[in-house]
Amino acid sequence: MVVDLVIEDERWEAFGLEALAERAVSATLADRAVEGEVALLACDDTRIADLNSEFRQKGQPTNVLSWPSEERGAVAPGGAPYPPTDEELGDIAIAYDTCEREASEQGKSMEHHVTHLLVHGTLHLLGYDHIDDKDADLMENLEVEILGKLGIADPYGEAES
Repeated sequence: MVVDLVIEDERWEAFGLEALAERAVSATLADRAVEGEVALLACDDTRIADLNSEFRQKGQPTNVLSWPSEERGAVAPGGAPYPPTDEELGDIAIAYDTCEREASEQGKSMEHHVTHLLVHGTLHLLGYDHIDDKDADLMENLEVEILGKLGIADPYGEAES
């Protein structure tokens, strides 16, 4: 198992998050030639708003949060992050309510949207970020590449039909 999943909101279990998370996280790690484990908290908007407030001083819900187990960010913008030195890569939390709302608003399937967010969160654990334009371009290009390998269209392009 690559993902240690804790489900706080039973809608995630009905959704089939366990298999989807294993696929998304494994594909991301394989693409970056990294081995390791990710802890995933599957929660609701109330829980993620509390986490967002505690760790980012933003008191509203968000779709996904991530906490790398160590600093891996690149020295220069757009550069490659440092490789992990530990098998425990970090933690991700994902909120059902926000994911469902965003998927609907963006005309995307929930499965594809959640897969994108898990790839995104895993890349954060590996030291990728989108703070500046060069880092954002690198991270988005990796997301598109990984999702393409999973048969999912560019999430930054048009809505699914």
